[in-house]
Amino acid sequence: MVVMKVSKTRLQIAWEAARLIRERPDLRHSDARRMAVKRLCPTGVRPRDIPTDAEVGEQLQAISKAETAPVWELRFDRYAALLRPLEFVTQDPIRHPEGDVLYHSLQVYTLVGEHFPYDEELLTAALLHDVGKAVNRRDSIAVGLAALTGIITPRTVWFIENLPVARTLVDGTLGVRAINRLKASPDFDELTVFIDSDLAGRRCGVVVPDIEEAIDQLSDLSQLHGEDENPGSGAV
Repeated sequence: MVVMKVSKTRLQIAWEAARLIRERPDLRHSDARRMAVKRLCPTGVRPRDIPTDAEVGEQLQAISKAETAPVWELRFDRYAALLRPLEFVTQDPIRHPEGDVLYHSLQVYTLVGEHFPYDEELLTAALLHDVGKAVNRRDSIAVGLAALTGIITPRTVWFIENLPVARTLVDGTLGVRAINRLKASPDFDELTVFIDSDLAGRRCGVVVPDIEEAIDQLSDLSQLHGEDENPGSGAV
């Protein structure tokens, strides 16, 4: 008996449909699937990539389980859920010739890892810095940080929220006082690598890990560092 592998698109549609039903319990599975397809696959979807009611139900159970478990312990599952929609978010082809936001994020993650392969918090920021773009591109940093509430550390927050500031540092529009504040941070060198990687992670044809591989790497680092518990009440 040959077991057919479920496509990534089918899983994403099932998860998005389940999320919509979770928000609106009166929503029928068929309507939720249609809405999920419209959001994730605006140019159309293959019939074999449309999930069944049972598959949507499985994702509903997974979401329910996640909501009742400690948030910090499930952070890696949440990371994956926030990253998946980015594959369908495109950007300005002039500034981002690489294509979708997920591909860009994985490039930034890879480039940062070449300099700081054991800095889990910085790598987490590199991987997740654009998750807000799946919801609101104009205020993506604030939206992204809100979605990451409780599942990233204060240091990771600092990297993400200071990325736009670092961009103005690079283009020469940042004021002297703000520059001095950044340089006074013990993480200034790491932030510099982060912004350089964000600017460089816009190439076509670059080999990057997939979502699962990147998150497995972060999980391995977490175990290496012994971070089984939320590292502080300051995490957002």
